[in-house]
Amino acid sequence: MTHLWWRDGIIYQIYPRSFQDSAGDGLGDLPGITARLDYLAGLGVDALWLSPFYPSPDADFGYDIRDYCDVDPRFGRLADFDRLLAEAHRRGIRIVLDMVMNHTSDQHAWFQESRLDRTNPKRDWYIWRDRPNNWQAAFGGRAWTFDPQTGQVYLHLFTPRQPDVNWRNPAVRQAQLDAFRFWLARGVDGFRLDVFNAFFKHPDLPDNPPKLGLRGFDRQHHLYDIDQPEMMPLLQELRTLLDSYPERYAVGETYLATPEKVVSYCGPDKLHAAFSFDFTSTNLVYPWNPAWALQKIVAREQIFTAAGIWPTTVMSNHDLPRAASRYCRGEDDAQARLAMTLLLTLRGTPFLYYGEEIGMRDIRLRRSEILDPPGRKYWPFYKGRDGCRSPMQWDDTPAAGFSSGTPWLPVHPNWATRNVAAQEADPESLLHFTRRLIALRRATPALHGGSFVPLHGPAGVLAYLRRSEEQTILVALNFSRRDVRFPPPEGSWQVVFPVAGGDYPGQLGPQEILLAAKV
Repeated sequence: MTHLWWRDGIIYQIYPRSFQDSAGDGLGDLPGITARLDYLAGLGVDALWLSPFYPSPDADFGYDIRDYCDVDPRFGRLADFDRLLAEAHRRGIRIVLDMVMNHTSDQHAWFQESRLDRTNPKRDWYIWRDRPNNWQAAFGGRAWTFDPQTGQVYLHLFTPRQPDVNWRNPAVRQAQLDAFRFWLARGVDGFRLDVFNAFFKHPDLPDNPPKLGLRGFDRQHHLYDIDQPEMMPLLQELRTLLDSYPERYAVGETYLATPEKVVSYCGPDKLHAAFSFDFTSTNLVYPWNPAWALQKIVAREQIFTAAGIWPTTVMSNHDLPRAASRYCRGEDDAQARLAMTLLLTLRGTPFLYYGEEIGMRDIRLRRSEILDPPGRKYWPFYKGRDGCRSPMQWDDTPAAGFSSGTPWLPVHPNWATRNVAAQEADPESLLHFTRRLIALRRATPALHGGSFVPLHGPAGVLAYLRRSEEQTILVALNFSRRDVRFPPPEGSWQVVFPVAGGDYPGQLGPQEILLAAKV
């Protein structure tokens, strides 16, 4: 098959305010990312997904946007973005932008006009009504807020400071698509669509039926606030726009995802891909259950293969506890290596969250230190998403080399020993392990484009084949803390990772990882 960067490559997610601060104000920025491009090129990633850097009052830390076509001055200027894009392209790295178009900030000029009075031309750019229905907000409380200026309530599926736009209004549709055109014209390679399947709501806004659940949002069947049929024509229109440029891409964050739902939104005339979040459940804590994981992988493969859709694989992101925090004990990286191998050898596009390559852990905060809105609301039952957003750990200098000032969030206490510089100096580190595995994946057609064949293994072992026309690779992962005998499938097998050379011995040591090629 022809190589496609978004299908065969690796996409690295950067949370800009936490990656590298060039100004000394404690907040990461676009020039900081540009300064680290050589590191990212050396890691071997093919694209960068940048979380929002647009102007925002930070009610949801960038996911409440005041202007879709500019850069927040705290992150730089449009000229800084253009330089980042040019320098990334010079290194063969694509740029994917986060587009948050279900809602805007309440400080967006559109909403400021919409709330002036009921006859304002932009009144219908948002969803207003006299009385609320029973819909609940994902961040807690009712999904409606009363606005005394006009005596009506407006809809917000997240915080009250993030009013939902009315995608049924043709003027809104045109304005939002114009934002895509703005960034495409600047040379952006793709987009990640935040909660895209919530863009449209049922036109009559009926009550959602009840169901059992722990909190208000979970106590409803979301029949009328997401997954409306009008989404399909919009995706077709967006795909036509993307296809008018060479090799452009869109991946969707599927709200309340299932594999079946994901494939319904993907295809030649819809999204290129969407997230199904098969390996990010916070219920997946140490130790792994390889039999359960294989069952989930096989079920996913059947659905995606039957639909002809290319999957994505995610272990961590800006909304979820880091994989190393979920699976590792203390500073032991054995389980992090297993998770990284799974991420980079399954069929599908891997999305690698910043810091995963060095095994960064979530930070722990006191209640008074929590910044994330749902964390503040639901503490101590839910402590929010700040933990996975701590500054990147570059070296053992103050603030881990992230900033010369005070970081916006604390760095992890382990920064002096767990950082890029320390792991660069250690050939056995997780960073070198990740870099070697990425290089192997890039050079091995069976790993980046081959089919998936599950294998039955003993307790504690997850094993499968990746197979292309010219080669077959065996992936064997021993999640247990004991030696396990695992005879390979019939034939001769040559070890290719972690150290190439020698025949496969038919046995795996505790928490051992082994990739072998059929010869």
